[in-house]
Amino acid sequence: MVASELTANPAAIPEKSLILLTGATGYVGGRLLRSLENQGYRVRCLARRPEVLKPKVGASTEVVAGDVLDRPSLDSALRGVDLAYYMVHSMSSTGSFEETDRQAAKNFVEAAQAAGVKGLIYLGGLGSDDEELSAHLRSRHEVGDILRQSGLPLCEFRAAAVIGSGSASFELVRALVERLPIMVTPKWCKGKTQPIAIDDLLDYLVEALRIPLSQYRIYEVGGSDKVSYADMMRAYGRQRGLKPLIIPVPVLTPWLSALWLGLITPVYARIGRAIIESIVHVTVVTDETALTTFSVRPVGIDEAIRRALAHEEKHFAATRWSDALSSSGKLQSWGGVKFGTRLVDSRTLRVAAPPEVAFKCIERIGGDNGWYACNWLWRVRGFIDLLEGGVGLRRGRPSSTTLHVGDTVDSFRVESIEPNRRLRLKSEMHLYGRAWLEFEVTGAGSSTTIRQTAIFDPVGLIGQIYWYTLYVPHQFVFSGMLRGIAQAALQEMSKPQPVETPLSA
Repeated sequence: MVASELTANPAAIPEKSLILLTGATGYVGGRLLRSLENQGYRVRCLARRPEVLKPKVGASTEVVAGDVLDRPSLDSALRGVDLAYYMVHSMSSTGSFEETDRQAAKNFVEAAQAAGVKGLIYLGGLGSDDEELSAHLRSRHEVGDILRQSGLPLCEFRAAAVIGSGSASFELVRALVERLPIMVTPKWCKGKTQPIAIDDLLDYLVEALRIPLSQYRIYEVGGSDKVSYADMMRAYGRQRGLKPLIIPVPVLTPWLSALWLGLITPVYARIGRAIIESIVHVTVVTDETALTTFSVRPVGIDEAIRRALAHEEKHFAATRWSDALSSSGKLQSWGGVKFGTRLVDSRTLRVAAPPEVAFKCIERIGGDNGWYACNWLWRVRGFIDLLEGGVGLRRGRPSSTTLHVGDTVDSFRVESIEPNRRLRLKSEMHLYGRAWLEFEVTGAGSSTTIRQTAIFDPVGLIGQIYWYTLYVPHQFVFSGMLRGIAQAALQEMSKPQPVETPLSA
């Protein structure tokens, strides 16, 4: 369905309605923004720092300044809005996040009532109100109650762990499995939950725009599998070819577990503790009304993880490192940058040569021309790869000075190429992971910045050990290679150019 189909349901909001989205800088809110834009909805985003969000939104999306803790700032933001998404929580803030969430929700519903908003959509958390919930889940439910008590129609979705590249739960599971082949886990790893793929959750959130306001109520949503966090770790391992050994123990308090997660995973200890305290509760769907109200058919944990990794792969393939890293003219290196599970070494150097000359030198790399630096190290590594049954360096490269997608360059294969701009090579050696080498040239006239980026996607702890063991040799190889390319470009410029002589009459 698209926005134009709203007219098929006269009880839903009108086709041209203005939708306010809060939390667009967060994980779910940011993904929801793209879904709404792709389906043609009129969206206004509320942001405390509009200048940060504006470059990330579509041309038709409006970004306004406002803060849910600043009641007067909400009046202009909600003016003319028909329906609002409330995607705000303060779990990572200092102090009492419960009191902060409580006040924010009260401010928002007061402003929404004054502005004549017709309905609200809210994302809360699963968990039974009949038991003593964790502070995080209790606050999620309390916020839903405050929004509902306003008298405005509220569509509240209650979900457990969200599985998607970048979500806190997924990154926690990923880091544990990738870094720890053997895990001593506390009892919270055994608690049952019903994780949902981010794509399925987004479908629910968007479809809420198409149902009658009279059907707004609490909807429990989850994937098709009821699993524990230990099951989720094993499922992630299956996708990555890893078999984590999980040993449960009866000790480790949530506080100690959170500190441990803060050291091992990218999840902050405060957030980790909130997750762990929630995990000890059973967070599964007990009311399946959502399956009869919406067309969404959620996938299981294996497919959710596969989608998360595939989405990351698609995003990675479309990424230009110059968009994310500094492009200063000085030689710079980032050895600790991460993109998902990938480790990145990126460096730049400016050379006094046109972009086409610099790219010409890059395109000659490999084969008899060598790798511009430390060729003996390349040969040693190629020989080791041959002993392991790999391709080594014996394949060489095309005899021509140009490359095309699919060409071999020693142990690499050309994955993508944009003439005079960008070349990406994918390694086909036997490695403890996957590796790419990318070159990009930018500039105009006689000045060019060459960016050289090595990307490694390690598999498990052994893959990370492999990368960091070679950290020092990589510094010599990568810096020498970039300098060699720059020097070759300068030498190319110093060659005498052929002089055209006019034909005699």
